[in-house]
Amino acid sequence: MMKKLTAILLGVTMVFSFTACGNTAASDKTPADTGQTEQKSGIREAESPKSAEGTTESGHVLVAYFSRIGENYGVGNIEKGNTAIIAEMIADQTDGELFEIRTVDGYPESYDETVDIAREELDTGARPELAGNVENIDDYDVIFLGYPNWWGDMPMAVYTFLESYDFSGKTIIPFCTHAGSGLGGTKESIADTCSGAEVLDGFSIAGTTAQNSQEKARTAVTEFLQEGNF
Repeated sequence: MMKKLTAILLGVTMVFSFTACGNTAASDKTPADTGQTEQKSGIREAESPKSAEGTTESGHVLVAYFSRIGENYGVGNIEKGNTAIIAEMIADQTDGELFEIRTVDGYPESYDETVDIAREELDTGARPELAGNVENIDDYDVIFLGYPNWWGDMPMAVYTFLESYDFSGKTIIPFCTHAGSGLGGTKESIADTCSGAEVLDGFSIAGTTAQNSQEKARTAVTEFLQEGNF
């Protein structure tokens, strides 16, 4: 992290009251990246950060993301989720620790079936059970939070993740893959869910670019990180 992010973190008041109140309003009709990584691959739980890894001038960095493989919009059947690709790029450039947000019950390989389930979860405000957790969340000062845009919102599993921890005093930087809707209102939803966190402007990129034009995607990620002094 560069000086700008350090200054932001130092300016954040360290005493907050934690409130979990997820916003699940839909504003889009086309899920962008129904991407969750392969269920049999297992969850990677973030371990206690090592002195030479995941560190910045202000503290440790966590790159937490939700992504899905299988049949996806605009890219066909994929073996690595669009959001997972971007998460790995961010982790590589920030020395961040990767954590995959996975659900106990996986989503179907079929895009259309997943779209229907995502719509139902959104309408009911579901909170899918997660398959793992970050045991050392207090060790991280900065969290890059990644997800696909599903029906103009984050997947409900991301709300489960956010409501599972106290992010008071932490900085959250959203990033998402999409099919034209960008971040939508997800920055505000994250801020509402994690009232004690500083939520910065995020990064969005088309899922097709993440999947099919990875050098272009990497350049975009690099420019975003440099412009934000991350």
